[in-house]
Amino acid sequence: MVTVFETSVIDAPIDKVWEVVRGFNDLPNWHPAIADSRIEDDLDPCTVGCVRNFNLKDGENIRETLLAYSEIDYMFSYDMLTTGLGLFNYISTMELRPVTDGDRTYIQWSAEFTTNEGEEDEKAEMVGQGVFQGGFAALKEHFSK
Repeated sequence: MVTVFETSVIDAPIDKVWEVVRGFNDLPNWHPAIADSRIEDDLDPCTVGCVRNFNLKDGENIRETLLAYSEIDYMFSYDMLTTGLGLFNYISTMELRPVTDGDRTYIQWSAEFTTNEGEEDEKAEMVGQGVFQGGFAALKEHFSK
């Protein structure tokens, strides 16, 4: 099992950051790697059990299920149903916490998954740096404007 855990601090209040990331279908609005996304079966994008079907800008298609969602705790978890990225049994969680010193937001994004033997470090780097830190950098840029 591969575990990836990344954190950052966004220079914006938690409610503002949550407003951007909270919708399970909002990835194209803030993550630079995402081309488009839709929620299958026209479910609300904050409904546990909904499936988001999205495409990366490189053409890869991914489907994920929302497993847990809390407006109170500023968190959501999801699993990956289908992908060609070589990630299996993938479960991920994003959580936000207030940083009261400066009214900023602590954000953490974690994942556990399996992959092909010998690809663990490569896939951990792809998820941790490419997906998670890439998303954090985009959020920082968004809130610096």
